[in-house]
Amino acid sequence: MRSMQRTGRAEDRADLRDAVTISVAVGLVGVSFGALAPSAGLSPAMTMAMSTLVFAGGAQLLVTGVLAAGGGIWAAVVAGLVLNLRHLPFGLALARHIGGGWWRIPGAHVITDESTAFVLARTGTGGRARRAFWLLGVIKYGCWQLGTAGGLLLGAAVPDPSAFGLDAAFPAALLALLVPMLRRADALRVGGGAAAVSLACAPFLPAGLPVLAGLLGLGAAGRIRGGGS
Repeated sequence: MRSMQRTGRAEDRADLRDAVTISVAVGLVGVSFGALAPSAGLSPAMTMAMSTLVFAGGAQLLVTGVLAAGGGIWAAVVAGLVLNLRHLPFGLALARHIGGGWWRIPGAHVITDESTAFVLARTGTGGRARRAFWLLGVIKYGCWQLGTAGGLLLGAAVPDPSAFGLDAAFPAALLALLVPMLRRADALRVGGGAAAVSLACAPFLPAGLPVLAGLLGLGAAGRIRGGGS
């Protein structure tokens, strides 16, 4: 029994360490978001409201990037919603670890790519997965808010945040989300097809719409899969 307790405490300490490490890294991306969001036309209040109510780093970066490039609000919103569709299977995978009743509402709000990988790697023992989910969710949510607020202060103090390379955080963060998904051949085909369509449409469509046109890249997987059956 004591051995099991010691093992449990060691696992909890390791989970806390890993959760803090992940959350600090996420918070740093939040700094870049907060620093550059005003340049896309978002007020400080709107920027903080987006981080508080949306809490989806990839979608926030994409929406702000589309607006900064001159795209319309509807193109930005639709692009963000499409990107966040990946949270539907995440929610199904994590449902049993979130809890029941009203816990599902805040639980659904803190589901992210990081929490999905973090929790599914810790499903082997008792309630460890559930503790890990809430541990990472709470710490990462707090770090994202602090990072966004810090970025707003930095953006107000620095006339041109892009001079520090913070503008590269948008494409870099989106690329970081994409690269792990390209390990499978079908995902690589879809990604390549989407990139080709977006680049082809870029000279002719308003900013933001080429990203949505890239959804046509989904047909690459369907056609090849259908041809092989």
